Amino acid sequence: MAEALIRVKNVRKVYRMGDERVIALDNISLEIHKGEIVCFLGTSGSGKSTFLNMVAGLEKPTRGEVWIGNIPIHKLNEEQVTLFRQKNIGFIFQAYHLMPMLTAIENVSLPLIFRSVDKKKRNKMAEEALAAVGLKGYENRKPTQMSGGQQQRVGIARALVGTPKIIFADEPTGNLDTHTTKEVMELIISQVRAHKQTLIMVTHDRSIANYADKVVTIQDGNIINVEVKGNED
Repeated sequence: MAEALIRVKNVRKVYRMGDERVIALDNISLEIHKGEIVCFLGTSGSGKSTFLNMVAGLEKPTRGEVWIGNIPIHKLNEEQVTLFRQKNIGFIFQAYHLMPMLTAIENVSLPLIFRSVDKKKRNKMAEEALAAVGLKGYENRKPTQMSGGQQQRVGIARALVGTPKIIFADEPTGNLDTHTTKEVMELIISQVRAHKQTLIMVTHDRSIANYADKVVTIQDGNIINVEVKGNED
């Protein structure tokens, strides 16, 4: 098997709430390989979103190590980890998190500004990303002029533009109806497969987990099951 892209070693995360200690992650170890689609499945409070935050460098573990390639994410300072995310990671959020005063093309091109891409190239890349998610002709629409499904497609285009190595999706269809959920998930999977990116999703919805190569079930901060499915590719 290929060398792991992401390695999580004995990660523990403890939050302090007054005199109380809450163990969000309890000695978790896991490897994720390049091009894998991995879903972390669990109820609210299970630790799945905390795990995503650890790997993305949004939080530091109380103990343990998080590596992406040869980069020790757990050792980076705030500036270093921010630069790493800007160059290597895309995010898809449940609540879209689009800038309401910006058009679709401006929202999608935002990550490219932080990667020092010039404006002409940014606009071209953003146009191509919007076309890839079925929004050709929507470049100048603002979020208030689009449906929830269309806004999430803009969010997907923003995450995928510039083909970052890793995509994190936190409850990516939580605000969508069943029909739109299926459309959006098939779109995410097809785009990630086409660009050989690694996708890490967290969800409470088993139907979303069905799209993954590997399903990791988390309960009370522990991995209780890892299901590896055959990849048809």
